[in-house]
Amino acid sequence: MKIAFVVQRYGLEVNGGAEFHCRLVAEHLSKYFDVEVLTTCAIDYKTWKNDYPEGVETLNGVLVRRFPVDYERDLLKFNKFSEKIFGNIHTYEDEVEWMKLQGPYSTKLLNYIKSNEKDYTCFIFFTYLYCTTFFGFPLVKEKALLVPTAHDEPPIYLSIFNSLFKCPRRFIYNTEEEKSFVISKFRVSNIPSDIVGVGIDIPDNIDATSFSKKYNLDDFVIFVGRVDESKGCQDLFDYFLRYKKEKKSSIKLVLLGKQTMQVPKNPDILSLGFVPEQDKFDGIKSAKLLIMPSKYESLSMVLLESWLCNTPVLVNGKCDVLRGQCIRGNAGLYYENYDEFEACLEILLANDGMRNAMGKNGMKFVLQNYSWENIEKKYISILKEIDSRN
Repeated sequence: MKIAFVVQRYGLEVNGGAEFHCRLVAEHLSKYFDVEVLTTCAIDYKTWKNDYPEGVETLNGVLVRRFPVDYERDLLKFNKFSEKIFGNIHTYEDEVEWMKLQGPYSTKLLNYIKSNEKDYTCFIFFTYLYCTTFFGFPLVKEKALLVPTAHDEPPIYLSIFNSLFKCPRRFIYNTEEEKSFVISKFRVSNIPSDIVGVGIDIPDNIDATSFSKKYNLDDFVIFVGRVDESKGCQDLFDYFLRYKKEKKSSIKLVLLGKQTMQVPKNPDILSLGFVPEQDKFDGIKSAKLLIMPSKYESLSMVLLESWLCNTPVLVNGKCDVLRGQCIRGNAGLYYENYDEFEACLEILLANDGMRNAMGKNGMKFVLQNYSWENIEKKYISILKEIDSRN
């Protein structure tokens, strides 16, 4: 079997989101199938600038075909057009134009998919939101599976996605909440589907004390991911600083990840940027807890990583997926406003026994549901069934 993964960007520099998810699955399935990745030359999701060279390379044992993006994204124009789309009456054609402005649009990639359909047993498209899926999926819909990474966000209510979500031969969901949302929104209970998710890899040895010594930190909570307003970071900063103002606490907030917004200049908030993977896991292990303030997630890999480090979590309860993960894992608390944030943080910081119990619950939950052995078995079963019906 020859499997094509289609995703908007792909590389070792892309270490989060659906793109990272795609890379992990592609690498693990390459042990069993002939796997190729079809993607663009872009690294930066804001501009889609062609940073990688066009052509073929092998990355961690997976053949990657890169195609140039036709044009970079004009963020000012895109944001202005988005205001028109989401705030006013508009046409279907306006929505298609919005998608083209969203990017990344690659004529060469789309032509390759169309011309080489017969060479592949099936195509697995990652995330519904970008041009690679929106324009590429219909070209091979008889052979196409969709990992939608869908959640309740403004773009998914655009009418252009109604037909897209009717196309897949099969859905591969991340969580029960994602499946329920997609079925409710698009009425696609008739399309076969599986809840799979992704496995998690962590270093063999995680040392909390080394992180504390290296960065001179010993009493902190941690956020891991893109430091961005869309990830709920502004609310996190506001809530945390208010908490510090109202409470006598030495706790600090440590941020690990690329910074795309202004971080308050405050001695209790430390933005360390990108750190080595070992440092990331050592930091999560060393933290009192991990905070995930995002409203929009289809599966939080950071939560799974945190639990494998025996670290409990505090999440935005307005995100059904995060709340569901916490409830099923019995490994974290959730909030929907400042008062709840304050109460949950206070409880967790004051109760070592509760944090330790939640951390252990989280590790057990991940090992039972998100081991690579289980994930691989699910994908192998899906792909063999697809092959048998071709």
